[in-house]
Amino acid sequence: MNVNFFVTCIGDAFKSRMARNSVLLLEQLGCYVQFPEHQGCCGQPAINSGYITDALPGMKAQITALEINDDPIISPAGSCMNAIRHYQDWLSDEPEWAMRAARIASRMVDLTSFIVNQLGVTDVGARLPGRAVYHPSCSLFRKLGVRDEPLALLREVRELEIIPFSAQETCCGFGGTFSVKMAGISGEMVKEKVAHLMEARPDYLIGADASCLINIGGRLQREGHHVRVLHIADVLMSR
Repeated sequence: MNVNFFVTCIGDAFKSRMARNSVLLLEQLGCYVQFPEHQGCCGQPAINSGYITDALPGMKAQITALEINDDPIISPAGSCMNAIRHYQDWLSDEPEWAMRAARIASRMVDLTSFIVNQLGVTDVGARLPGRAVYHPSCSLFRKLGVRDEPLALLREVRELEIIPFSAQETCCGFGGTFSVKMAGISGEMVKEKVAHLMEARPDYLIGADASCLINIGGRLQREGHHVRVLHIADVLMSR
């Protein structure tokens, strides 16, 4: 199957290993991965901060970049994908652009959903010895409805034990610009998240949204916890 890969700003600038492993995983599963060269920021920081008018040129540029074909657009980040899925709402005053945005939105698929639901695969042959907790990001399971797919993949990883922890589906407090504008509240939220997950004494923290992992991982590091933080793409490429 031919697919397009939407890397996101975080994947491009901070989590290149996650981006690389996402592509390698798709190729391993038989996909031909294309990279739309003119893709850029989804505009989420501006959109979430209320600067919709300023974000419109970027939205249009992104739509144009992703219109290179009709193949699925796969992304390893639920938050960025959710932003693009709502372009049509912000472009409602320009019907032609709104229609183009809707066509792009219909092709966007989360990495784990694509593997499980479209490729029909749960066992990718991964192996990672140890105990892990999984953090479900708000963007992924609240906004996109992706709840079971990441866990279906993780349960098939050899020698990996997935353990539950208290308040697992509570927000980690990142929320993009929320963590800057409401730093005090955000800090307390991630502090609580870390306290809950450390009760499970994991070797790994796994997630499917890199922004949440950066936030929680930063708190783990500041508190001196030796927990390895991994995006699910990294786990699924472990051997």
